[in-house]
Amino acid sequence: MKLLLVDPQALYREGLALLITRSFPELELLQAGDIAEALAQLERHSDLNLVLLDLELPDVEGAQGWRRIRSRAPGVTVVILSGDTPPEILLEAIQADAAGFIPKAAPAGFMQKTLRRIIDGGACQPSTPPVPGLPAVDGEPEAVPATTGSLAELTPRQRDVLRLLIEGKTNKLICRELELSESTVKTHLASIFRRLGATSRTQAVVAAARMGLRLGPAAGAAS
Repeated sequence: MKLLLVDPQALYREGLALLITRSFPELELLQAGDIAEALAQLERHSDLNLVLLDLELPDVEGAQGWRRIRSRAPGVTVVILSGDTPPEILLEAIQADAAGFIPKAAPAGFMQKTLRRIIDGGACQPSTPPVPGLPAVDGEPEAVPATTGSLAELTPRQRDVLRLLIEGKTNKLICRELELSESTVKTHLASIFRRLGATSRTQAVVAAARMGLRLGPAAGAAS
């Protein structure tokens, strides 16, 4: 099985490559520092199976790298390496059928377990490492909970808050844009997390993506 690691930071890439080769000796690991190198590797290795892709590459913007790899190799499994990736770009990749995403700050054990699930052919839904204050179960990384609610259950104002959350806005900026008090925004966020089965902003983005998120323009200013 061949895996292509695409990351512009040489030090991080080499460290992750070392972890992967030690943990998965059965893999043939290839590397690229930008999308041009990644596409060249895909050209040379038509039997490549898996791509670990950082979306923050120097020769493309946003999700363009994802789209170019998908266009060149539609059958390859792609997992997003998420560092400072804006939530809306991460959401776009998830909606476009990314196999999952791995935060670059995740512990090595989380990375290993996530890759093992993918390599073994298991379904890999986007997941996040354990949320501070919430214990992991039996040492397993905490996956984003299966969503039991519906976006239709959100009020128009909650959908506005979710839209701005996905855009990466802080609570203060959400307050300012929607003309709401901070306590009202926190109440809306708590309701959104509860309805989406999420415990963090990242989990809420992923849960909304699973539900086929479609958010229109903001509603009126009333809470």
